Amino acid sequence: MVESQKNIKEIKFNDISHPLDPLTSEEINLVTSIVKNKSNLGKFLLFETITLIEPPKNQVLSFNLGDQIRRKAFVVALNYKEEKLYELDIDITNEKILRCDYKPGVQPAFIFGDLEMDFNEWESKMKHDPLVVDALKKRGIDDPDLLQIDPWPIANFGKKEEEGKRLAIGRCWIRKEPGDNAYARPIEGLSIILDLNKNEVVEIQDFGKVPIPPNDGNYSQKYQKEFRKDLKPIEITQPEGPSFTVDRNEVKWQKWHLRVGFTNREGLVIHNVSYEDNGKIRPILYRASLSEMIVPYGDPTNDHYKKQVFDAGEVGIGKCANSLELGCDCLGEIYYFDASLFDIRGDAKVIKNAICMHEEDYGILWKHTDTRSGEVETRRSRRLVISSIVTVGNYEYGFFWYFYQDGGIEYEIKLTGIVNSAAVPPGIKPNHGTLVAPQVVAHNHQHFFNVRLDMMVDGKENSVYEVDTVLDPIGDSNPHGNAFSTKKTLIENEQEGARTIDPFAARYWTVVNSKKKNYMGEPVSYKISPGENVLPFSHPDSVVNKRAGFMNKHLWVTQFNEKELYASGDYPQQHSGGDGLPKWIQSKRDVKDKDLVVWYTLGHNHIPRLEDWPVMPVAYIGFTIKPSGFFDRNPALDVPPSSDSSCQNNCDCCG
Repeated sequence: MVESQKNIKEIKFNDISHPLDPLTSEEINLVTSIVKNKSNLGKFLLFETITLIEPPKNQVLSFNLGDQIRRKAFVVALNYKEEKLYELDIDITNEKILRCDYKPGVQPAFIFGDLEMDFNEWESKMKHDPLVVDALKKRGIDDPDLLQIDPWPIANFGKKEEEGKRLAIGRCWIRKEPGDNAYARPIEGLSIILDLNKNEVVEIQDFGKVPIPPNDGNYSQKYQKEFRKDLKPIEITQPEGPSFTVDRNEVKWQKWHLRVGFTNREGLVIHNVSYEDNGKIRPILYRASLSEMIVPYGDPTNDHYKKQVFDAGEVGIGKCANSLELGCDCLGEIYYFDASLFDIRGDAKVIKNAICMHEEDYGILWKHTDTRSGEVETRRSRRLVISSIVTVGNYEYGFFWYFYQDGGIEYEIKLTGIVNSAAVPPGIKPNHGTLVAPQVVAHNHQHFFNVRLDMMVDGKENSVYEVDTVLDPIGDSNPHGNAFSTKKTLIENEQEGARTIDPFAARYWTVVNSKKKNYMGEPVSYKISPGENVLPFSHPDSVVNKRAGFMNKHLWVTQFNEKELYASGDYPQQHSGGDGLPKWIQSKRDVKDKDLVVWYTLGHNHIPRLEDWPVMPVAYIGFTIKPSGFFDRNPALDVPPSSDSSCQNNCDCCG
């Protein structure tokens, strides 16, 4: 072996201690080199995906420190000249191509530019296209440099002229000056059809001129004339440091054990979640991640009806991750994880501080006052927070995993950013949105997120029960009409596992291991409880319903299949629909006492408010995963009382 090859291998595997460790920058560069030099796919290759092929679950679960680790990568690469898409499996350890398959009839997630230009150069080229310049001049706009083009997926409305082409819609806004908030000045009625393979404007769609809204919508600190003067500092300190420990990607906190990962499509991934109970490490979740999300808009006019973006599958959540900053995105004693990703040419790049981890006080964990003895017992709660924040066009999404001392898990999404804007003529009140400024409308829309939960409650063989609270019928067993109980329904196959929430029945679901019993002889379980949720307000026969079928059910249960990772299938870009969860459940696979996956869908209904402009205060949605008979008693009894000298008699410290 030549010296250069020896060095790259030493670097490549130096930081790999576990089969689930994300790809390093060195591995990514090696994968790209293998694809370029050992395949015959041509020189005009752009890379949409480079990610770890996770080893089989049994291999991972039986892994011991020091065992040999064979590394593989999955690649999606596009020859943009030939307009051909390929999937490759790469053996990194042995530097070989294991599989190279041409994928006709599908399109990759968004890639902008080519080997010679990045996104900014690409946008500049589109802005100065003669067709665009001419369309702007018709609207009295002479400086294309002030134009902002947001490329949106074009969806799929069955237009034959769009088949086989990698297209996007360019939606347009104009700045008054550099740094100005362009979303305050939408150029209504102008859509630019973009061919992403040829990197050119192919069509201008002009639905008629609408006046540019007159007002600024600036929100940054340089535009704020005055700040509140009565805000005093809050200092969060941990003089002895945080309570967690980190070994590369492995995290231990309190009694929790887990691994932190990251992919270009899903963003933040949590692996191997377990809880230490009386010295025994008990598994709960094998893998948890955002599988897909979509934002369908509710305005039927012009081309606004085409707004239905799969932000994960068509854009890539991981690619949009922010570099997080102390005191802004995260507060306290912070540990950051970097994310090794890649650019369109396949060259490794690092998003610094892509993941933030810290612990925070969370009020009262438990408390009781013995009114006869006067004895007070209170415990403060704290939680471990693992988060990532992404920017997708005008919106920001924060994805937060919370781990609690009592064995509970919470998933929360924080939505902020700028509402997508359009313009209306003076004096017009829109039917499908809210006027947030003179002549500026923010359209009604929804956000749907699907979270894939590869459950492993005390082992791989699990079942799911739907649990409703029911009023007992009046009779001998309920003479006073006050009795109510729970009705548990076993989900036996995948079609039965497509479920919706029911707040009137206080519905939740339990993931049960029937082979493991708790102190009372009942199967151990974790319960999944909904938070805010909604169903889509789109017609069942609509294009968006066909393409994003996962949003029509809040819970899905499938038998584990390592190839089934994304709720709307592998390639939602310009796909006609029917893929993913609605397709997979047709096989009616058995999910009783099986290695199964639970998919939870969260829906947020956004009817914009004036208060959402010019930048939106955070909205919150989420759900919880809590022990329900998993432990024999409250697992947080051993949390020590507060040692804070200001907390006398074990008081709750105003929490």
